[in-house]
Amino acid sequence: MSIDPPVIAQKVKKKTMPIIERMGYRLFDVEFKPERGWVLRIIIDREGGITVGDCEEVSRRLSPILDVEDIIPFSYTLEVSSPGINRELEKPDHYLFFRGRLARIILREPVSGKREITGYIEEVRESIITIREKEGGETLHIPFSLIARGRLEPEKW
Repeated sequence: MSIDPPVIAQKVKKKTMPIIERMGYRLFDVEFKPERGWVLRIIIDREGGITVGDCEEVSRRLSPILDVEDIIPFSYTLEVSSPGINRELEKPDHYLFFRGRLARIILREPVSGKREITGYIEEVRESIITIREKEGGETLHIPFSLIARGRLEPEKW
């Protein structure tokens, strides 16, 4: 049997997104990968954050649907979680999802003489991420292809 994790993740995302949204959550991402056995990780978020109870509720709702749909025709573990406070930002959609939040970005090549930028995600358009620096307020337009690593940064009060 041929296993294509990105295709399976995309099918799960398409099937579960409307259900998750009707429950009042946003679907951040779906991951399907081998860990200790296969793991299907559905990552949800909402304004104000996610609790363990939220994850349990979504898991209870999705588990029977995924079983009936049989998108994954073998044994796997379903995990529902939150993006976390220091979530890695790996795709343009992740930046779009967290518009307005503080992020730290490491670049492959400098932009405006900088290889590391901490700022607020303002916009994502055609694979260009617009960041307003936390210190100084300069607005930078960063091609997604230049981003080596990005992650959310917790706000310090």
